[in-house]
Amino acid sequence: MRKILQPIIAILMIQLLLVQQSYGFCGFYVAKADASLFNNKSEVILVRDGNKTVITMSNDFKGDVKDFAMVVPVPVVLKENQIHVVKRNVFDYLDAYSAPRLVEYYDTNPCQVLYDMDEVTTLSYTNASAPMTEMFADRSFAKKEVVKIEAQYQIGEYDILLLSATESNGLKDWLIGNGYKIPETAAEVLEPYIKSKMKFFVVKVNTQKFQASGFDYLSPIQISFENERFMLPIRLGMANSQGSQDMIVYAFTRTGRVECTNYRTLKMPTDRNVPLFVKDEFGSFYKNLFDKNWKRESRKAVFLEYAWDVTPNWGMKCDPCVGPPPLQQEFADAGVWWANEPGGNRTFFTRMHVRYEKDRFPSDLTFQITPNNEQYQARYVLTNPASGSFDCDEGQEYLVSLMEKRQLEVDEYNALTGNWSKKSYAYIHEFAKYQKPTYKRNDTPPTIGWWNDNGMNRKLFIAMALLLSVVGVSVLNQRKTLATK
Repeated sequence: MRKILQPIIAILMIQLLLVQQSYGFCGFYVAKADASLFNNKSEVILVRDGNKTVITMSNDFKGDVKDFAMVVPVPVVLKENQIHVVKRNVFDYLDAYSAPRLVEYYDTNPCQVLYDMDEVTTLSYTNASAPMTEMFADRSFAKKEVVKIEAQYQIGEYDILLLSATESNGLKDWLIGNGYKIPETAAEVLEPYIKSKMKFFVVKVNTQKFQASGFDYLSPIQISFENERFMLPIRLGMANSQGSQDMIVYAFTRTGRVECTNYRTLKMPTDRNVPLFVKDEFGSFYKNLFDKNWKRESRKAVFLEYAWDVTPNWGMKCDPCVGPPPLQQEFADAGVWWANEPGGNRTFFTRMHVRYEKDRFPSDLTFQITPNNEQYQARYVLTNPASGSFDCDEGQEYLVSLMEKRQLEVDEYNALTGNWSKKSYAYIHEFAKYQKPTYKRNDTPPTIGWWNDNGMNRKLFIAMALLLSVVGVSVLNQRKTLATK
């Protein structure tokens, strides 16, 4: 697509260049594509430094809390001080700040010396997230001798067990017999973790504690541990899946970007100029864009949506920003334990989006910390047309270039989403009514340098050309004369 953009006329190229280089709050935030756009989604915060990992899991559960249960493989038996509950708003801050965004700019009218910018209005896209698919289904009781309770805690509104097991069917039956609802296919998913001698962090809701809390949502759970492997188990979440599931990963390190090592990590298309009608449908636009890229990569890639050094007081952390950046305490709540350390609070934030299916993601996600500090965000650009009169020649030229630019925006929209909008034709030709019937565009390329130096060099060039032609004719005539003798 970028190769198609290259041969545009000079005025349009300059405008596109300005759009892509106008960092520094020159654009205005319009809307964001936050995690609420995606159904069957989960959100996880990963913090990694050395061999220490902190994982915070969001519980976007809808339904009777008595039916909630969670089983997470962990490498060690966790101590009570390694388990916490945190406030839900830490996810809201991170999601809003790093979400793909829509930004708008304004053209200036070439017929006017002064330009009054229209009042900027901001829109926020909201969409109630659909209920999470139930994790478990009822089954009957069986044996429990192959399961050992390594530890048990009551933290917040949760009853927590740390289990070890020697056999997957026995663990499945033990969980069922103790009131945990798990899918029929759980045994085959549990087996690889048991062979790896991992432990199982098992959670269900203490209904009395939950009712006493006064909350209408389940608190996120945060765990920390030391282990050489930097990974995130996702296979248990696919045990009862009938389709795809979306997961947003917010990752933090001291040094640089986090990338997946066993699946490709790819950037989402960014800094693309799109039609103004995307403003009213940004949520569906981004979902279609993501879906197209996901399918193009055979449905088995991890997509980068944001990467930035978010160290407090270290300058701009997005362009444009949707609001104030998270504070040090909010980073600390997210598990960034060094956030409040004096002189040791450098923090790099990576947002990844993965949509996974059982047949496309046969193994858990493993990650690595890279030294890559490149700033990146998924953003899409609207350009509002100039207002006022276009009667001057420059204004008429602007109208021609505006139509060409809008054609390119529509082509970009089609390429990004794979869709054709019914609004496209009217959008491209919206300003044709201001074009004068008598205006003819000057398609003569601009003259530069010696060719345009008050006509003197041009005259000299013509005289030299005529002289050379006369000399050439004379030489040819002499050769013909010699040939006939």
